[in-house]
Amino acid sequence: MRTSNLLLYGFVALVLAWLIIPIIIIVPMSFSSARFLTFPPPSWSLRWYEAYLGNAAWMQATRVSLIVSVSSAILATVLGTAAAYALNMTSSRLVRSLQMLLLLPLVVPIVITAVGVFLVYAQVGLLASMTGLILANMMLGLPYVVISVLVGLRKFDATQEMVSRSLGMNRLRTFFVVTLPQIRPSVISGMLFAFISAIDETVVSLFISGGEYQTLTKRMFTALRDEIDPTIAAISSLLTAISFILVMLVALNARSADRKQGKVA
Repeated sequence: MRTSNLLLYGFVALVLAWLIIPIIIIVPMSFSSARFLTFPPPSWSLRWYEAYLGNAAWMQATRVSLIVSVSSAILATVLGTAAAYALNMTSSRLVRSLQMLLLLPLVVPIVITAVGVFLVYAQVGLLASMTGLILANMMLGLPYVVISVLVGLRKFDATQEMVSRSLGMNRLRTFFVVTLPQIRPSVISGMLFAFISAIDETVVSLFISGGEYQTLTKRMFTALRDEIDPTIAAISSLLTAISFILVMLVALNARSADRKQGKVA
């Protein structure tokens, strides 16, 4: 068993190294003073972060990405929480079959999703629009919210709702007063994952964004075709740092929720 454990740990370590090494290489290159991407950097400089922050086009793309990510995460949280609550409360097979429909963005290859969204948007005039970007990213973030909130609802004691409603509260008020405070960590986790999904989304953005509504990831992809300079490494390092911080917040949020449940129990 000890040999099997060592082999397992060694395999996991190799996989983690394969995933982490490219990030470890990109971060130092973002602080390079060289004109092109070089590793190791000949000397250290913040010039590429300054180039990013001082470029109006990059800043416009950043604003679009932030607006789209925040807006789509909020919409996905509201709709996903409502959908998860309905799925958890019903015993209807028809309604429960909708769960698979809500989770389709996680199953269908992203390229196929992007082509489908492009064809629909071309018909309704939502290409290269802020509304189209928000709706598309909301659709992609919805499964994360549904899964996260469903997990929270499965741990929630539904008899508390029955007691609240027997005392005169309607279902909506019961949800906000009794249920939501107890599943809040799951809702927050789903919202953070939806935000990460939106801010890192590239494939769908390549198909439907453009003009003044061009996301940061699409502009990065477009810039790679013309010239690879360390500005891309600087932006990639910032996006990686944001994603890492948000994932850590999700983990801390989940741990805090488990501790509260343990104290209540």
